[in-house]
Amino acid sequence: MSFHGWSVFALFWVVFVTTPGPNAVNCMGNGMAHGFRRSLWGVAAILTQASLFLTLSALGVAALIAASPDLLHGLKLAGAAVLVWLGIRGWMNAGKIVTTDRASGGTIYSRALMIATINAKSLAGYLAAFTQFVQPDVPLGHQMIYIYPTALTITALSYSGYTALGALLGRAALGAVLNLWFRRAMALAFVLYGILVGSSGGAHVRT
Repeated sequence: MSFHGWSVFALFWVVFVTTPGPNAVNCMGNGMAHGFRRSLWGVAAILTQASLFLTLSALGVAALIAASPDLLHGLKLAGAAVLVWLGIRGWMNAGKIVTTDRASGGTIYSRALMIATINAKSLAGYLAAFTQFVQPDVPLGHQMIYIYPTALTITALSYSGYTALGALLGRAALGAVLNLWFRRAMALAFVLYGILVGSSGGAHVRT
């Protein structure tokens, strides 16, 4: 993989993972509710999903899913329903007092993994990355040496940043009116993302 090809891929990935989406909203919510260190379990879950989707894309499984309109549509609707449900539950729980030790690392990890994995359009984004940047005349294994660490490092930095921002906001506004409205805004964001994912047929993605 040439330096030019790697730099273009890295720039694409920066845009791909820093554009706010369900993962970013969840990371900020985790940071507010559980503090930075414990919320890193959520970042670990996103890295797990990223590793899985990168591998599926490399093996061609993502292309098979994308080539089946009914399957992709079903996955998209299921993911949209879960996002809407999470948003509604988040709105209902927004007024409850936040405690930084309420959820275990396993709970944070499993919830973040579910949110990351159900986003069918995210899978389309990984597939787009491969179709645009993987060179067919270069051994795939050689390219993965550059793609995997680049994608995972940028992903970790991006969502750690969102988590840190949430932790800072939570520390500044824990129990205050701002906390209530910010949590409601994040809950509403989940609902809106769910509606957009369920109703959109385009290829534009958010992670």
